Amino acid sequence: MKVVVAADSFKGSLSSAELAEAVETGIHKVYPLAEVIKVPVADGGEGTVEALVDGTKGIYRTIQVKGPLMTRVTALYGITGDGNTAVIEMASASGLPLVPGDKRNPMKTTTYGTGELIKDALEKGCREFLIGIGGSATNDCGMGMMQALGIKFLDEKGMELGAGGENLIKTALIDDSSLIPSAKESRFLIACDVDNPLYGENGAAHVYARQKGADEQMVLDLDAGLKHFCRIVDEKYKFNMNSLPGAGAAGGLGGAFAAFLKGKLKPGINIILDKTGLAEKMTGADFVITGEGRIDFQSVMGKTPVGVSKMAMKRGIPVIAIAGAVTDDAGVVHDHGINSLFSIMNYPIDLEEAMEPDRTTIFVEKNIEEIFRLIKTCQNKFS
Repeated sequence: MKVVVAADSFKGSLSSAELAEAVETGIHKVYPLAEVIKVPVADGGEGTVEALVDGTKGIYRTIQVKGPLMTRVTALYGITGDGNTAVIEMASASGLPLVPGDKRNPMKTTTYGTGELIKDALEKGCREFLIGIGGSATNDCGMGMMQALGIKFLDEKGMELGAGGENLIKTALIDDSSLIPSAKESRFLIACDVDNPLYGENGAAHVYARQKGADEQMVLDLDAGLKHFCRIVDEKYKFNMNSLPGAGAAGGLGGAFAAFLKGKLKPGINIILDKTGLAEKMTGADFVITGEGRIDFQSVMGKTPVGVSKMAMKRGIPVIAIAGAVTDDAGVVHDHGINSLFSIMNYPIDLEEAMEPDRTTIFVEKNIEEIFRLIKTCQNKFS
């Protein structure tokens, strides 16, 4: 028997790799000789760096960068086993959890630290980048990131502007003469699962800025700044960011990658599955095991289990999904290639205790063992 395990992490409990180990243990209790192929995966959000670095036997880099408020923070990114691809979650350097609640203000916060992560990876020889842009604290349209990479943004008097969303409206000129040459030579794949435009009622400010600390006037000011900045960028590069679906992601960071670095925005799960070579690893598989911490109706919206199941469905491979919680509306995933769903919870237990890694591991191992006992019984009966 060959089984492929490609499950997202159970966030706060087990990583994708740890979960796969537990699944393998459960399978081997029933089928000791089964071939278990473990493929760490994620959907472009939290856990993406770990999944791709572990899955390719890469390395981690931990460096000091300037956080959303330009104070020093420790940020982590990964370099895949080939030494050429940097895997970055912008939230590591510019994420909302890095800003205390009483200091959240997208007029001030910056993506500068994300640019520093890219700069460090360039210095390490990386020329391919996979960047997840969820969880930002910012609404600066990537100004900070590009400042860290050498671009200067000037006001009407030719004075260089500082960091933060408040400077979007002040930008009159873009000087990219000092942009790091290797940045222009690199390729950027951006994991982006939203299609918001840059500005307007569905844009970055109106949809996301409030959760980053903006009041109603700030939302209007930021939206005006994004519209103005879009015009300045269009004049310079003949590229209208607002016409790009997803430009409004992460406070306009999606649009910045496309405009300044020719980045390509794609659904995160598609990028990850391609990078891990999951399709090839499924060849000849009898079953695919996938999952995540919670499976519900939203799982069909670019989440890992359904991304994996769609790939398996094309190859006629049955898919079993496990989760900490399976909601009443989760059955919709059956229409997307998941054949059966199982919660790993064996008895009533509070959430904190359930998420203890040792406890979760036992639950996963035991439930997978029981699932494969049933499979073995059916095989023996109908063979």
